[in-house]
Amino acid sequence: MDLFDDIPGQLGNLLHKDGEVNYYGTLMSLVEANRHLDKLLNNIEWKKDEAIIFGKRIVTKRKIAWYGDQAYEYTYSNTTKQASPWTEELITLKTLVEQVTNESFNSCLLNLYHDGSEGMSWHSDGEIDLKKNGAIASLSFGAERKFSFKHKWSKQTVSQFLQNGSLLLMKGTTQTHWLHSLPPTKMINKPRVNLTFRTIVNN
Repeated sequence: MDLFDDIPGQLGNLLHKDGEVNYYGTLMSLVEANRHLDKLLNNIEWKKDEAIIFGKRIVTKRKIAWYGDQAYEYTYSNTTKQASPWTEELITLKTLVEQVTNESFNSCLLNLYHDGSEGMSWHSDGEIDLKKNGAIASLSFGAERKFSFKHKWSKQTVSQFLQNGSLLLMKGTTQTHWLHSLPPTKMINKPRVNLTFRTIVNN
């Protein structure tokens, strides 16, 4: 099956106000999704993530990788990463995501969660390196996990389970008004790889 055949349309906006999040569901067969997962697990330059919090250096179990059109620098949690050149696998997936969303991206932050004990706390992707109100496309492989949003002022929450091989798109003022998280769970013992395609503007 060709990756670009039978691409599903987006669902309606998951948020009730102050932003736009579209979930497209799975973009490929389970066999294809698992093939991509295997390649990503074995061919990406994974490194443990680091953060400086209250002056202390924290090293996470979760691993990350940063790729882009150029050696873009991306700073978050008081640490700076420099992008590696795209792999053939990432270019294929980037092309797919851009065709589905009608957006364009010049970089990708990848996350590797080894099992359900690893997650991501509430945050928004509002770093100055990123295009303001730019789209962020999240492509998921591996274990199905719950992805949650919380409005910064009303505290209303919205959640969506992200399937193996599925795509979610955040755009507009979502990062300004909403936090998002990947809650940890004891129910998952398999890995998940998440590709977040972004646009860097200040390098």
